[in-house]
Amino acid sequence: MANPTDYDNADFIPGGPGYFARWQADADAFRAAREGDRLGLPYGDHPREAFDLFLPASAPKGLFVFIHGGFWRLGHRDGWSQFAGGALARHWAVALPSYPLCPEVRIADITRSIARALPAMAAEVAGPIIVTGHSAGGHLSLRMLDPAVGLPSAVTERVAAVLSISPLSDLAPLQEMPMNADLRIDATEAAAESPVHQTEPAVPVLIEVGANERPAFIDQARWMAGAWPRANLTIVDGTHHFDVIDALRDPDSAMMQRLFARLEA
Repeated sequence: MANPTDYDNADFIPGGPGYFARWQADADAFRAAREGDRLGLPYGDHPREAFDLFLPASAPKGLFVFIHGGFWRLGHRDGWSQFAGGALARHWAVALPSYPLCPEVRIADITRSIARALPAMAAEVAGPIIVTGHSAGGHLSLRMLDPAVGLPSAVTERVAAVLSISPLSDLAPLQEMPMNADLRIDATEAAAESPVHQTEPAVPVLIEVGANERPAFIDQARWMAGAWPRANLTIVDGTHHFDVIDALRDPDSAMMQRLFARLEA
């Protein structure tokens, strides 16, 4: 039986609750130091259906999308801007979308929001697309590989790789968690919205998770890799749920090298 704390992160990370304020301060400073970016571009009718587009100093090689986490209940694109740094240094444009949150909407609605966001973001930058996401965003990045979400073929043909960090790949266990009071996952939605039940795509998929994460998150990553045998699973030594994504800020981090090596293979 699931433990109510299986998916708690902040309480099991030293200084965990303080990460959110530090992320916001870093994101604010990142944006303040830049010019020429395009912020708050709408992709839908909901006030949260908008994205920020960060542009490299030279012509972009393609589009790097980062979908934030927060258990589909928390977060906004303006709290994660700094994680665009590594891809920008590699001369990729970076788009960060926001999306409506539970309990106002359900997870299936958020999947549809991101499926609306991708074509809008793709229209701004030519070339290949890399889709990344963390935690709930890792789930959403994987969902975009399901033909059932209805992405236009002109977009799916450009998706060159997906990097899913600490993803939630099987939603069934979350039905037993206190957070389900907001998520309202039932058995039907768990089956439909769990990437582990999707057909494995031809697109290269990297799954990364911190070795010091809660065991449930390591299980989720392993279940995803088991469902998609061609995916590359890396359990990153010395990292937990909140700092595993720091690698996105460094263009030469091992995570970024693994990602771009797959693109160049």
